[in-house]
Amino acid sequence: MTTFALIHGGGCSAWYWHLLEDELRRRGHTTVAVDLPIEDPDAGLGDYADTVAEAIRRAAPKAGGEGTGESTGRLAVVAHSWGGFVGPLVCDRAGADLLVMLAAMVPVPGEAPGAWWANTGFGDKDIDDEVALFMHDVPPELAAEASRHNRAHADKALVEPWPLERWPDVPTRFLLCRDDRWFPAPFMREMARARLGVTADEIDGSHSVMLSRPAALADRLEAYDREAAEDARTGRS
Repeated sequence: MTTFALIHGGGCSAWYWHLLEDELRRRGHTTVAVDLPIEDPDAGLGDYADTVAEAIRRAAPKAGGEGTGESTGRLAVVAHSWGGFVGPLVCDRAGADLLVMLAAMVPVPGEAPGAWWANTGFGDKDIDDEVALFMHDVPPELAAEASRHNRAHADKALVEPWPLERWPDVPTRFLLCRDDRWFPAPFMREMARARLGVTADEIDGSHSVMLSRPAALADRLEAYDREAAEDARTGRS
């Protein structure tokens, strides 16, 4: 059994993961999805990561009974979009076995999230129609509900430098969404190569693939987890 820690993007909430959580739990896994404290003006990137790490500690099964602190299963961290600034920090705190960057922003040491847009060449893009940009393949009723779960994002975590000196030593997969209108596939392919040195994997769907194709995404996450577990067992990197 694997615990999947699911980290939402900027301006969003843990609600975005509920369909994927249903899929993963039905398959016997544990899921952890919490609201990052994005509305708290005093919360920084470390506070975001601590929020997720504490939820993992509470939710992950323990060997030998409560309080031993010894996990019986694997931990996979899945970071979506802006959550890419948080996922590696959680891995660094929680000893993850796998990190999946899902249509995610990839930081470099010392880079503030607010500087990422210019540094990567993404630039500015107006959000005139959030459904058309982020959720064009999500059923209309579900997309309307998603919009009601969006939240404001306070400034502190947007302007402080990303604190890690290097990428965490954890197997990392990058998964882009082929039909993403916010982070287009060609841009994401190049960013994954430039910043992680990897060839991105691809899945059909919009930026909100966890809402439009939860079963297909669960299939992919399980496959990544099996591959990482086998690599660890055989000593492959």
